[in-house]
Amino acid sequence: MTPIASDRSRRTGRRPHHHPSTSEGAAVSKPIFVVQLHDARRLHYDVRLEVDGVLKSWAVPRGPSLDPVVKRLAVFTSDHDLEYASYEGVHRDAQYGSGAVIVWDAGVYTNLTRDDRQQLVDPAEAIERGHLKVQLHGVKLNGAWAFTRTGADWLLVKVKDGAADPDLDLTVTEPRSVLSGLTIEEMAAS
Repeated sequence: MTPIASDRSRRTGRRPHHHPSTSEGAAVSKPIFVVQLHDARRLHYDVRLEVDGVLKSWAVPRGPSLDPVVKRLAVFTSDHDLEYASYEGVHRDAQYGSGAVIVWDAGVYTNLTRDDRQQLVDPAEAIERGHLKVQLHGVKLNGAWAFTRTGADWLLVKVKDGAADPDLDLTVTEPRSVLSGLTIEEMAAS
């Protein structure tokens, strides 16, 4: 059994909606992204990008910052099935950490990664090289973001653009799921 399939068998919860980009029969023009708030051993945000048919994932302990000078630790984690993008519920004895999960943000993204010759770099290759730049088009997160590998871990940084706002902390002002409307505490209690 694959780690993804094994983890799927340990989850309980609800999937209130399919993300429009992942619904059956929908034309997919841009890859999806999802940010799931996960109250595991430690509360963290899982930032996931659709790449080559799976969700590439980074655990971001303090969540995304809209301030371009703030560098957030982003720990690269295991791939997840695309269907996991709409998962909300409670992991029970899961391999990847028990606890409540909500879809904190979701949308589509555009790859902005360029090489030295200004040629677009495929997202999988960009991750392999250690630098990926994307434009997020989400409910909460918009604008350009960069993932950069620094040794074993990565950093997530907001690119300075019109969507940057050093004075706004969405992890505080927008605690609810974009799918169910629940907070992480309400999900854990349900």
